[in-house]
Amino acid sequence: MTGANGYLGRAVVAALRRRGHEPVPMVRAPGRVGESGSVRVADLHDPPSLRDAVRGVDAVCHLAGRTRARESLTDPLGYFRTNATGTLALLDAMERAGLRRIVFASTGSVYGTPGHRSPAPPHPYAASKLAAELALESFTAITLRMLNIAGGADPDPTRLLPRALTAAGCGTPLTVHGDGSAVRDYLHITDAADAFAATVDHLPAVSRAVTYDVGSGVGSSVKDVVAAVERVTGRAVLLEHLPAAAEPAVSICDPARVMAELGWSPRRSELEEIVRDAWSAQDRTLR
Repeated sequence: MTGANGYLGRAVVAALRRRGHEPVPMVRAPGRVGESGSVRVADLHDPPSLRDAVRGVDAVCHLAGRTRARESLTDPLGYFRTNATGTLALLDAMERAGLRRIVFASTGSVYGTPGHRSPAPPHPYAASKLAAELALESFTAITLRMLNIAGGADPDPTRLLPRALTAAGCGTPLTVHGDGSAVRDYLHITDAADAFAATVDHLPAVSRAVTYDVGSGVGSSVKDVVAAVERVTGRAVLLEHLPAAAEPAVSICDPARVMAELGWSPRRSELEEIVRDAWSAQDRTLR
């Protein structure tokens, strides 16, 4: 599994072990990836290391990549280099090893404007993920287009919930682009990890490339998130409004197909539970 040392990766390693699998974490540098297991050090930009990493495994869970949409606007080539070219290098290593099964972590942002049910990526991050998806077409692949994963100890300080909790804990302003009416679909980290584990279970039954949208199916605005943070922490969140960003106003997933075909459903993705879980995982100095 690539990206095993990441926020989602560690949760997926744990979910796979709970289901009786034996995940082999692939990391760019040695580090803690779970309770036990053999760790393989490799990099998407180092093809020989990838060829060594995929030997002797039954399938690949590909979670490694760059994930910040706004950052991709200033470094588009870097995002394509990692998310698209890096995926091609991984697929080449798999092909050399006679390995055809892969589960790929993509993004629901490939749809762009709300209402589109065919890809219309609005930024290089989404476009680089879509390019990787297209490269998977000749493999036995399941792609999960996921939306906003949240909860637990999220290490990314650029995401809304960690920023809102820091603002509540430290009394500093939370910068918001626009009036706070932008709506997103938030999925608990544990639900996201369980979706990957269910997908790995389903992979042997697949003979072609398949794509699923994975999310809670419920939309929450920035204002909703801030209100939930205030309720959970008992502290006010000061807002500092910036001009609206050129992003979709609404992005909500329809998980009906993945629920029906993989037997998965979101169990912990009610907004207040996500916020409560993230707050309990925050640095104690903020509380």
